[in-house]
Formats: sequence, structure tokens, C-alpha cells
Amino acid sequence: MSNAAWESLSNQAVAAAGVVYFLALLAHLVEWSALRRLPVAKAERQPVGAGAPVPADDTTTTGDLESAHHRSAMFGRLGLLLTVLACAIHFVALLGRGLAADPVRVPWGNMYEFTLSGTFFVTLIFLVVRQRLRLAWMAPIVVGTVLTLLMIDVIWLHEEVAPLTEALYSPWLVIHVVSAVIATAAFTLGGLLSVLYLLKERQLARGGGTTGYLARVPEPAALDRTAYRLHAFAFPVWTFAVLITGPIWAHEAWSRYWNWDPKEVWAFITWVVYAAYLHARATAGWKGRNAAYLALLGTATLWFNFIGINFFSTTSQHSYADAPPAVVRTVDPGAADAAHDPLVGV
Repeated sequence: MSNAAWESLSNQAVAAAGVVYFLALLAHLVEWSALRRLPVAKAERQPVGAGAPVPADDTTTTGDLESAHHRSAMFGRLGLLLTVLACAIHFVALLGRGLAADPVRVPWGNMYEFTLSGTFFVTLIFLVVRQRLRLAWMAPIVVGTVLTLLMIDVIWLHEEVAPLTEALYSPWLVIHVVSAVIATAAFTLGGLLSVLYLLKERQLARGGGTTGYLARVPEPAALDRTAYRLHAFAFPVWTFAVLITGPIWAHEAWSRYWNWDPKEVWAFITWVVYAAYLHARATAGWKGRNAAYLALLGTATLWFNFIGINFFSTTSQHSYADAPPAVVRTVDPGAADAAHDPLVGV
């Protein structure tokens, strides 16, 4: 296949993945709406389709219960199948994007490609930990978030395939960026759990509820614990990406470990916020609401580092990756470091 054919395949796969994600979201919404009017016992707040019975109230018949459970289980399985299929098509889009370049490269050269990769890893990590961490109830939130980010990526961030600058043709690109993408995906899932924690706590403070989506979300303590586990996993991966592989690659490319570029600074700020989150939990016993707010602050700095710097900073050397190839080739290597910055996308 030609490079143009691979690029066309990638674009078609992104569109197809978006459609399948949308169908998966509809299936998960039907799954939850099937049990929307049925009360949930306090001890039974667990993922839909887990098999525990939903207690009936005075207005609920046995037939209603059986029908709701059957419909919920069917659409839950359909939603999971569609999410797995969408993730597979999403991977094809990434593969085609990399094979469309000449020479062939990893698909992490600009914001469009990094977002495409990041959303793929959000879905992949969710599918991997879904059963272990009992996160089936998060499916509509995760799928909806991925679908929204993909739409933003295609509408506002899309770029034609272009060759990387010479400094980016390095094994460090794979090591550095893949670790950053994995950490970003895990931090994003942790941030979503923190939002749900605050919503769940607010619902309970108002007297709670026995129906609806939040009624079947786990108790705040379980949400807080799961968010902590995801942040604890992502933090060393982010440390490896930002403070180890990034500086090593920078030194290899332009003989400096750190250049105080805005994106480098915000990556370090993100690291400090998440370090404070983990430290506060371990030493000061911060849990619950305070920990959730700090986690959301970290999520905000993470995504501002990724998107905000590219739009609001006029001095960041990372913006070169989005420039036309002809412009990059005309940069005098001795006049600016922008043409040799290896820390793209993070």
C-alpha cells in the first residue's frame, strides 16, 4: 500500500472507531437505564451485571425485575463487545498513521497523533483493569470521554501526515512518549473517579438515592481507594517519562538535560501536584474530598500542559512539531533549539 492509502485507512479507521464508540455508549446507556427505576440496596452498590439481585419495592414486580436484569445484562455485554471492537479499530487507526509516514515512524509526532494515542490507551487501560478493579459501572463515562476527545481531535487538531525532524528519529521517542501516554491515560481515569467521588458524596449528603446511575456507583470510600491505586500506578510512569527519559533524550539531542521550556515546566508542575497528592495521603492521611480536589488539580495541570501550552504559549519549543516540514528544514540548527527539541507531546 502507498503512504496515501495508509493515511486514508487511518482516517477511515478513526471515523469507524468513533461510530463504534458511539454505539457502545448507547448500549451502556440502555444498560443503565434498564435499571434506572429499580431501587438498589446499600450493600449491592456494585457494577451493573455483577449478578447480585436488585431488591424489589412495593411498585416493582418480579417480572419487572427479571425483564430489567435481562435487558441490562444483554446491553452490558453488547456495550463491552462494542468497546473492545472500537479499541481494536482505534489501534488500526494508529498503525495506519505510522505506516503512512515516509519513512515509517511511530504515530506520536504532533497533538493530533498524541491525542489519538492517548484516547486509545484510556480505553485499553480501562478494559485491562475493568474486571480487576470492578469498574464496569464506569463504562459510559469512559466511552463518552474517549468519544468526545476523539471528536475534538478530528475537528480541531487533525493534521496531514508529515515526516519527523531528525532529532525525533530516536529510540527515545518510543520510550519517552509511550510512558507519557500511559501515565496520562491512567491519570485521566483517576481524575474521572475523583469527579464521581465528589458527585457521590454530594448525593449521600443530600440523603442519598436508591435509583439512577449514582445509586449504583460504589461507595465514596471505594471510589477514593480505586482513584488512589490508579494515581499510584501512573505517578512512577510519569516520573520515568518526565524526569528520566525526557532529559536523557534532550541531552542526546542538544546537549542539555533541561531547558525551562513552558511545556517542561508544566510537566514538572504536574509531577509536583501528583507527588503532593501521594505524599499527603501517605503522611497526613488526606483522603476523600481533599484528596479528590488535589487529584483534579493534577488532572487540570496535566491537560493544560498537553493542550493549553500549545495554544497559549508563544515561546514553547514544542510547537515545532506542528509546523510544516518545509519550515522545519529551513531552521538554522545553530540559531534555535526549536528544530531539535525531542520532548514532543508531553
